[in-house]
Amino acid sequence: MPNVLTDLAADIYKAADTVGRELVGAIPSGTVNGGSEQAAVGQKVKSHFTRESTVNNITPAMTIPEGDNQTVDNKELTMTKQRGVQIPWTGEEIGFVNGGAGFETIYGDQIAQAMRKIANEAEADFCGEIYKNASRSVGVAGTTPFGSNFNVIAEVRQILVDNGMPMDGQASLILNTAAGTKLRNLAQLQKANEAGNDVLLRQGELLNLQGLMLKESAGVQLHTKGTGVDYLLNGAVAVGDTSIDIDGGTGTILAGDIVTIGNHAYVVGTALAGGTIIINDPGAREAVADNAAVTVSATRTANFAFHKSAAEIAFRAPLNPPGGDAAVDQMLVQDPFSGLVFQVSAYKGYHKAMFEVAAVWGFKAWKDQFIADLAG
Repeated sequence: MPNVLTDLAADIYKAADTVGRELVGAIPSGTVNGGSEQAAVGQKVKSHFTRESTVNNITPAMTIPEGDNQTVDNKELTMTKQRGVQIPWTGEEIGFVNGGAGFETIYGDQIAQAMRKIANEAEADFCGEIYKNASRSVGVAGTTPFGSNFNVIAEVRQILVDNGMPMDGQASLILNTAAGTKLRNLAQLQKANEAGNDVLLRQGELLNLQGLMLKESAGVQLHTKGTGVDYLLNGAVAVGDTSIDIDGGTGTILAGDIVTIGNHAYVVGTALAGGTIIINDPGAREAVADNAAVTVSATRTANFAFHKSAAEIAFRAPLNPPGGDAAVDQMLVQDPFSGLVFQVSAYKGYHKAMFEVAAVWGFKAWKDQFIADLAG
């Protein structure tokens, strides 16, 4: 097999460092599974989850207690995306550009732009999956947070720790750039004597706050709310309930909408159907009486905080049939920004060659309890 790509690898990596890139904050903050070769496109990968334990009194006896039966639940991740960017070149085109910038330079930029496009799509997919599976929400929908202080970060943290998330340095708060700018503008964070260093002031790097790593992402979604209004509870809600019956109103309530019931704002995991919405785990945090108002919040920017274990993206090169396909050379290239690995292939045709950058991925939010929404 000709060594088509190896000689061009240096140009690919050089271009990846210079081509303009959007911010990718969610993927490096979650669990990235690059060893999912056994899962084909459309195939489901299961992960198990245990429920809360029952605590019993210890009563001394000569017989061993039977113990409580436990149900082990599972969720599934599906490899849903198989995407590629094809870049054709003819010999005449290569000869023409070699009289100017040169084929290697242009080709390297094209590969970097392909990685940029695919990484942005994967980042947006991942962000969309995570925020729609958040447990509860804080902040004001339609208003960028951090207008005067960063107190809301403590409120996000409270949701996570109340849900049992470990504060082990692996939780991140993912913001859009508008929220990041507001945070940078806070005077107390720019003062080196108060912030502890001058990293934010001199370099613009967001500092960790309240035990959360702060990162920005171009994949943070604008969630357009459903049209639902005037809904009421159709029956009382108990602590831990996730299935909420409602009536009396009109319009839609969509997955990802925020509904306020009592004193808490919950994220809807399953859209309104048959008079029922499903809110994400761990469910209702307080008992609320029948006929209480169910209020749908405004359209918002869905910033979110989550633990590394709460969401996973499986990302790998496409699978080839036994013996390979028509590619004359293939190599794996790691994107220095997202850390994702792409397959670059070279195909030979009639007076023409085609280069492809390709990847396969799937994504899943495993633990709703370890995700919180920060509306903006």
